[in-house]
Amino acid sequence: MRALWTRSIIVVGSGLLMLAASGAALAAPPWASLIPFKKVEADPQANYELTEQHGPWLIMCTSFAGPTAEQQAHDLVLELRQKFKLEAYSYRQTFDFTDTTEGIGYNRYGERKRMRYLNGSKFDEIAVMVGHFVSLENPEVDKALDMIKHAHPETLGAKYGAKSSQRFAGLRTIYRTVTLNTEVKEKGPMGAAFVTKNPLLPEEYFNASGLDPFLVEINKDLPHSLLNCPGKYTVRVAVFRGVDTMKVDEFEKLTSKERSMSKIDEAALKASKLCAALRARGVEAYEFHDRTESIVTIGSFQQYGTPRSDGKTEINPAMFQIMEQYGPQETAVPWDPNSKGLQLRTEKVSGMPRGMSNQIPFDAQPWPVEVPKQSIAAAYNASNKLYR
Repeated sequence: MRALWTRSIIVVGSGLLMLAASGAALAAPPWASLIPFKKVEADPQANYELTEQHGPWLIMCTSFAGPTAEQQAHDLVLELRQKFKLEAYSYRQTFDFTDTTEGIGYNRYGERKRMRYLNGSKFDEIAVMVGHFVSLENPEVDKALDMIKHAHPETLGAKYGAKSSQRFAGLRTIYRTVTLNTEVKEKGPMGAAFVTKNPLLPEEYFNASGLDPFLVEINKDLPHSLLNCPGKYTVRVAVFRGVDTMKVDEFEKLTSKERSMSKIDEAALKASKLCAALRARGVEAYEFHDRTESIVTIGSFQQYGTPRSDGKTEINPAMFQIMEQYGPQETAVPWDPNSKGLQLRTEKVSGMPRGMSNQIPFDAQPWPVEVPKQSIAAAYNASNKLYR
């Protein structure tokens, strides 16, 4: 399953009076000039819970799960509103891993296998998100995202300390300590923040009428662009997700230098390399890039499946074969010889930058998707979850 999931000027009030009295010169934070002053409500007694009215696009800052989760999320929302003048909200989601669920793998009729979680548990996770953003084209999105990634709120520092319920806080701290990447070291406890959709809005809200001209522009000249796939359907075998919005000039630099790349750059590079490796051994592979992720697909088909008299649809056998061939393979669990687990298949590629693996993984579950067409008027969702 997927896990749950994000401007400051000189401080006024007593802090400003103290500065004037002492004559001290305090350096403004790096984001001081990014966001103009605006009044953001920050009532400690109010519940700033996310609603569908808080914009279609949000920044996912971080999430909490544990004894102090609710209070810590509330405190962070207030601090982001009071100190950083950002419209922050909380969003609660319940995860129940105690029952069986639809797992990895399908039969020929497209029915999921039933599986049980290895470590069954049930808990609430509370996300802190920042809105209102009506469009990804708004330059304030990137400015706010950069500020959030480098901010050091008291709520995520000494205020809670070892009692913090922030998800994966310890792992992120260790990684920032041992990594040699200076960009990662400079980020704060919300360094993994990313732009996402408002989870309370239906998918139909984000469906565009035909393909976005920007997506056409960055995909049309690729040697094996999915836009050139002649069929109506294909099988998505790999998805590589980024965390930042994509710019046209960034896309042009994807493979030009061996350098530290953004996540969206890495996603596009992996997709391009995987597609090229598959093509090199005669596989009909295609690649497609959008603002938040890149995908690789295999095959070209006119029919997704054949309807049956019992109401089910039997998946096209050729598509099902691809799903089986590139899906995970069963393997022995190292710590329990009597148990079997699933291991992702990989493809060896060449020409990856230093520090990046040349083994590119396929998805845990390849799945049929609709081929995007420049001429279609039907809505096409870039994340392509039509058959989920």
